[in-house]
Amino acid sequence: MSVSPARKLAFETLLKVEQGRGFAPDLLRAAAQNDVKDADRRLATEIVMGTLRWRGELDFQIEQRLARQWSELDPEIRTALRMTFYQFEFLDKIPAWAAVHDAVELVKMAGKRSAAGLVNAVLRKSPPPKLNLTVAETLPAALRSYPAWLLARWERHYGRAAAEALAWAAAQSPPTVLRVRGGEPEVAALEEKLASQGVRTRESPWAPGAFRVESGDHAGLLNSPQFGMVIQDEASQLVPLLLAARPGQRVLDLAAAPGIKTVQIAEAMGQGELVAADRSGRRLRAMRRLWPQLAPPNVPLHAVRLDATRPLPFACQFDRVLADVPCSGTGTLARNPEIKWRLQESHFSRLGRTQAAILRQGLESLARGGRLVYSTCSLEPEENEAVVEAVLSEARNFRRLVRAELATEFPFLSSLFDAAGYFRTRPDLHGTDGFFAAVILRER
Repeated sequence: MSVSPARKLAFETLLKVEQGRGFAPDLLRAAAQNDVKDADRRLATEIVMGTLRWRGELDFQIEQRLARQWSELDPEIRTALRMTFYQFEFLDKIPAWAAVHDAVELVKMAGKRSAAGLVNAVLRKSPPPKLNLTVAETLPAALRSYPAWLLARWERHYGRAAAEALAWAAAQSPPTVLRVRGGEPEVAALEEKLASQGVRTRESPWAPGAFRVESGDHAGLLNSPQFGMVIQDEASQLVPLLLAARPGQRVLDLAAAPGIKTVQIAEAMGQGELVAADRSGRRLRAMRRLWPQLAPPNVPLHAVRLDATRPLPFACQFDRVLADVPCSGTGTLARNPEIKWRLQESHFSRLGRTQAAILRQGLESLARGGRLVYSTCSLEPEENEAVVEAVLSEARNFRRLVRAELATEFPFLSSLFDAAGYFRTRPDLHGTDGFFAAVILRER
């Protein structure tokens, strides 16, 4: 009996993640370019992402059934056990015998034939109970699926109840959100068209022109000219709106790749000059290839490879600057769950120094009367308000827009601006990724 292609792909992907050879979403996207059936791709994605979200709980359950130390096991064995226990606990439609068979065969195929008996014995012991996915019954399991230090810092910053809610939210499968390119659509007509293709959606409560997918396979619609959609979380869509780019302006997008927000800026401009800067030449080349398909024709892309922490090479200044800086990504753990196992608490201060350097360079490039948006997909103060306040304390002729100003300009987002005027979203409160943004004005 052969091994399921879906479980083989899941095993290979999880093993690469375990060995630090890539991030799961990137690895799965690359695999999708190969000859993989849609059904196998979807099952592999479910196993990979679910195993990473619940890794701590899965390790806990496996250790109860081991006669040796978990840390003594090779990565191939840990990976096979984790993904199989995930199927036991969360996937009702997969027969236990099929999952066990494939785990044993995958270990053999990985060159660990001597461990096949151990894997078979552990998996054939009494399997863990199916988890009922309610907060009350699975909160302890969700909490076990986070490093203790991360939960402790969330409790310090947000309180115990919020820390638990964040852990629960980030352990769930996040919604798929579709953004309609080119502006806000006629909602009812588009929902009807999507439904005719078997895709049920509901309008986003936050982002204009965005829809949350409730059921159906939307993959074939993304490149269709009939629909013109991209996948993008709602909070991510809101950040370019705060920039308020206008036709004919000169706009700089620092750390621009892969370019999803850059395209939004171009759509808002309609015409003008748009510079996209990034450290990665490979990602900039990918942006250039896709730009003619995605962006308005009157906004050419000027792609520049540079290190945004150092003085920028431009002889001009910009009306708008987006500094969507590299960050820890703790607001995106539902989409990128391996982050929580790679992060260390010491990383935040290092990231904060890089982010502050980028913000300083962005402010230097901002014209009088211009606007800069600083943003992260992090929940951590060291990357967010601490960076903004430290940089503005040493800068002249800049000020941060306050809540009253932003709520007047963006009334539909008023509940997302805190008392200090910072834009914040959280997975547990808003059903989106966790984003932070500050809007800064250079005074005349």
